[in-house]
Amino acid sequence: MNNDDIYKLLNDVKNKQISIDEAMKYFRDFPFQDLDFVKLDSHRELRKSLGEVIYCKNKTSKQLEIIGKELKNAKKDKIIYTRVDKKKAEILLSIDKELTYNENAQMVFKKNNKQQNKLLILVITAGTSDIPVAEEAACTAEVMGSNVERHFDVGIAGIHRLFSIYDRLQKASVIIVAAGMEGALPSVISGLVDAPIIAIPTSIGYGASFNGIAPLLTMLNSCSPGIVVVNIDNGFGAGYFASIITKVKE
Repeated sequence: MNNDDIYKLLNDVKNKQISIDEAMKYFRDFPFQDLDFVKLDSHRELRKSLGEVIYCKNKTSKQLEIIGKELKNAKKDKIIYTRVDKKKAEILLSIDKELTYNENAQMVFKKNNKQQNKLLILVITAGTSDIPVAEEAACTAEVMGSNVERHFDVGIAGIHRLFSIYDRLQKASVIIVAAGMEGALPSVISGLVDAPIIAIPTSIGYGASFNGIAPLLTMLNSCSPGIVVVNIDNGFGAGYFASIITKVKE
């Protein structure tokens, strides 16, 4: 149930088209829906512009089947499941034909195809190995109605590749940058633009990158202002935050 549904319901009560008792049936799952092993947060979209996101990594197939059926019955136009392997994705897709699976991002999602925000979000990676995290960010922002453009493998090892998209950097309202190894790319880009940068340290790299700790520290210690840093491999958090920024800007 979204804002429009609630306003319509309240208006129907006011006009005596339905009784208060009938209206209360629609609110039976507020503020959350208790399914024993999970309490689905029915209010979250009203508070946060996006409903509860289902993290699937440690959930069983049976648990996901129950959650999938409940979310389908809720008739939401925006749904996100993260860290979904192919087998679990098949279960969710069999329940709801409107869902899409992005195997690279390991995300299953449903989005309203109507773009709600025209401000440009660029999603950039230093290397090809960073693409899965970047795709998680891009898909999240798209589900939230954002205008997203992807540019991959433009890291500082061949910095001339970055300058080939210089004009796109200047047009962006927010730039998401995913980088592993030493994680220097967000700082470089931040020095070229006035748009806010959301940096994602990835767990890509050799031993001394410490599974993302090295790029995390590089990004946190950047000398260029205007950079915020999300957790290691947290593409979802970056995509969500970028969408919130563009929503406020617009």
